[in-house]
Amino acid sequence: MFETIRRLPSMNVSRPTVVFLGVGFVFGLSVSYLFVNTQRFTNNEKFLKDFKSNWESNYGRKSSRPVLHDAHDLEDAEGPASEVVFHSSEEDAHRGKYAVAKELAQNVRVLCWIMTGPQNHVSKARHVKATWGKRCNKLIFMSSKADKTLPAVKLDVKEGRDSLWGKTKQAFEYIYKKHLDDADWFLKADDDTYTIVENLRHLLQDKNTSEPIFFGHKFKPFVSQGYFSGGAGYVLSKAALTRQDNGGYEDVEMGKCMNKLEVEAGDSRDSVGRKRFFPFVPEHHLIPGHLPKDGWYHKYIFYPEEEGLACCSDNAISFHY
Repeated sequence: MFETIRRLPSMNVSRPTVVFLGVGFVFGLSVSYLFVNTQRFTNNEKFLKDFKSNWESNYGRKSSRPVLHDAHDLEDAEGPASEVVFHSSEEDAHRGKYAVAKELAQNVRVLCWIMTGPQNHVSKARHVKATWGKRCNKLIFMSSKADKTLPAVKLDVKEGRDSLWGKTKQAFEYIYKKHLDDADWFLKADDDTYTIVENLRHLLQDKNTSEPIFFGHKFKPFVSQGYFSGGAGYVLSKAALTRQDNGGYEDVEMGKCMNKLEVEAGDSRDSVGRKRFFPFVPEHHLIPGHLPKDGWYHKYIFYPEEEGLACCSDNAISFHY
């Protein structure tokens, strides 16, 4: 075959080129087959059982690593001590890749405010600033102590879980007074939340910020229309922010407040019903059986949740912890 190619006067194709083309074709075909059959694999009982077994044998309940479903288990967790360095958009591999994201950022302006505390400024908050926080149109950290390096706004509140609702109200009041015109949407997240801001804008691009509405991971107890998980983060329209009215659970109280003010708790699922905001790390939602069916999570969720890859939207927005 290669000898024939060499003798053709109209072609000048080297043997390595043909080999690379062949390898590329096989690789591309394999990847295409994998993507086409993802849903079949996801719904295959044996595949999921083996996947779960392999996960648990290495990382799950049989290992020394705890299964973390409660915020109290992670109160003392810290991020890396060294600075997290983000890839530059000017690197060869990334140059010219952000055109769509930049255009969307101009049309869907998002202010992100991050719930943090003095004990987390270095171990958690600065890593938000170095990574996904850069994608926000404006980034503000709310704490009980000022910090110009973040920057963090000093609120007149005590630290601790019992003060989260009071802290949240003060934070939104500050943003309403100081930054109402700086954005169209206002995201609240924790310093241990990771948010894909581009996917958030993708969700919001056809929503009307003049309508009183907010989005997040919906739970069903306590509030008739449901409320959104604080850890997964939630985003308010400008109209919702302008309607806002110190103890209690922050996310529940926020849900009650929005319900009382007739702000709609919107449905952020994608076109096939997969969720976009998540209160736990990805593997807790992806690994079948990792979240017990008789546990609090499945009793709280407003919408049913599939197991495996069908749990999560391709345009997932946030994960927590």
